[in-house]
Amino acid sequence: MTNASLPSYLSRENVGPWETYLDQVERVAPHLDKPLIPWIETLRRPKRSLIVDVPIKLDSGEVAHFEGYRVHHNLSRGPGKGGIRFHPAVTLSEVMALAAWMTVKNAVVQVPYGGAKGGIRVDPKSLSLAELERLTRRYTSEINILLGPDRDIPAPDVNTNEQVMAWIMDTYSMNQGRTATGVVTGKPLSLGGSLGRRDATGRGVFVTAREAARRLNLPIEGARIAVQGFGNVGEAAARIFAEHGAKVVALQDDTGALHSGGGIDVARARTHRELTGGLKGCAGAEALSAAEFWRVPCDFLIPAAVENQITEANAGAIHAKIVVEGANGPTTPAADLILRERGVMVVPDVLANAGGVTVSYFEWVQDISSFFWSEAEINQRLDRIMTEAFNGIWEVSQARALSLRTAAFVVGCSRVLEARALRGLYP
Repeated sequence: MTNASLPSYLSRENVGPWETYLDQVERVAPHLDKPLIPWIETLRRPKRSLIVDVPIKLDSGEVAHFEGYRVHHNLSRGPGKGGIRFHPAVTLSEVMALAAWMTVKNAVVQVPYGGAKGGIRVDPKSLSLAELERLTRRYTSEINILLGPDRDIPAPDVNTNEQVMAWIMDTYSMNQGRTATGVVTGKPLSLGGSLGRRDATGRGVFVTAREAARRLNLPIEGARIAVQGFGNVGEAAARIFAEHGAKVVALQDDTGALHSGGGIDVARARTHRELTGGLKGCAGAEALSAAEFWRVPCDFLIPAAVENQITEANAGAIHAKIVVEGANGPTTPAADLILRERGVMVVPDVLANAGGVTVSYFEWVQDISSFFWSEAEINQRLDRIMTEAFNGIWEVSQARALSLRTAAFVVGCSRVLEARALRGLYP
């Protein structure tokens, strides 16, 4: 299928996340076993979507209102699981798509969760710490009807962190009259958090990249890495690649982009970001424009920011052997086809960034049992689960001549629909 033959709605640069997800479902449908086809409409319809008003009193004494969301896409395989993001561009369409990708992702790595996601349309940088706490606690109270350790378990996402999870856990616990550490994951260690959780998504990106590289006989040592997004996921992925002998030749965040053919010092870049709020002006590398970043020659390109970053406009300029999606939905359907036609392997988000939810599952299990594992145990278990998931998807891809994305959706969607079919309908 060439770009010229794409449906018109997929040829636009402003394709919404939910449209992207629905296109992925359409592409996987012909490859599903016939007994599952009658249930496929389940994948196209979120189970429930909650829109809430989140009013808070600002430090000035004024009352401000923010719009919040929590979506359960599918709970056939277990309680809802998915992060909460605070971002000025959050929309219901985005949260619906993110919840749906969580449904598939959880099934791909065989953790017993359904898909959920949440968010508030807000610029958290415009709020004081006290205002951010009030926003988080009010939002938690508004969506409280959905939450619970066996119902819906949030986690950090864009612009949320351990502290935000601690506020959510405390608010829920106060409303329940008991301490419920298992209601969120990604918590501080002192509140039942798990070792290894902070780096888990980035570590999973590295593991799946390593497995993809083995299929191409591409060594990690000396490989050139470009990372878009230098938050929790991008920084961890860049650091772990560097620890294994790779060269991080390009980095980009919302303040600017950097390039160095000899390799960027990731620790220096991290320190600079912590001191200044971004990568712009970091010493030891030349500045790039946003457009120039995508043209940097590299072996691995890791989009680890937000959705719709690789599009028709820049996919043809990418000079990477493997794209590993650290973010959710970073590649539009049109760009996906361009990359495939150019022979670029894409390790899809529902596999590549599943390390975070895998270690969130470990945290949840540890909270339930009140027995905690060492970081070495956690990293070993994560490596095994991610490797096994990649191997299974690779086998489907090779046996059916499918892209890794379509193969991942075949595996994940089949598991979800099988659970839906076996449970039946009630009443």
